[in-house]
Amino acid sequence: MNNEQLIIFSRYPEPGKTKTRLIPALGEEGAANLQRKMTETTLIKAKKLLNRMSLSIEIRFAGGNLQLMKNWLGSDLKYQEQGTGDLGERITRAFESAFNRGMKSVVIIGIDCPSLTPEIMLQAFGKLTQSDVIIGPATDGGYYLIGIKKIIPELFQGINWGTSVVLSQTVAIARKINLAIDYLPKLSDIDRPEDLEKLQF
Repeated sequence: MNNEQLIIFSRYPEPGKTKTRLIPALGEEGAANLQRKMTETTLIKAKKLLNRMSLSIEIRFAGGNLQLMKNWLGSDLKYQEQGTGDLGERITRAFESAFNRGMKSVVIIGIDCPSLTPEIMLQAFGKLTQSDVIIGPATDGGYYLIGIKKIIPELFQGINWGTSVVLSQTVAIARKINLAIDYLPKLSDIDRPEDLEKLQF
């Protein structure tokens, strides 16, 4: 059985309900199309990782429904709704679900980081053999990847999600509870209109 899992957080690309901060620059359709493209690109990279290591891939989605997700990305993947709550609650739920199924190392990524490569994901799983927490810092003060090997709910509590202090708050919590942290290269997320110039597929 695979006991390492990659979880991809995404959203069904419904115009007006996704990538809302980019709607002023791209319009509702354009923002939804970008969400679609970035999800598909991330999934292609994740599947390349399967050639390098044994793991399972799960899509945690918001919006749409299971059938729409399968029609879009294929029925050969595991899907789970993100559910309610802030991002911290949804991340905690995803990790808990994976560890309850016997996973030993779990990495969560979003779809907002076009420069995330299969090699960096592989590095994350490799570093998890030595550390408690692996973080891929984003240039906006958040993170594009987080990996752990046991459930640590407090790591996702009291965080000001969507702000430039997400990373520093997470690291402060990890240090306070004496977790060994390691880092991946700093990369850029695509969240706001000014980020679009960094966009490359």
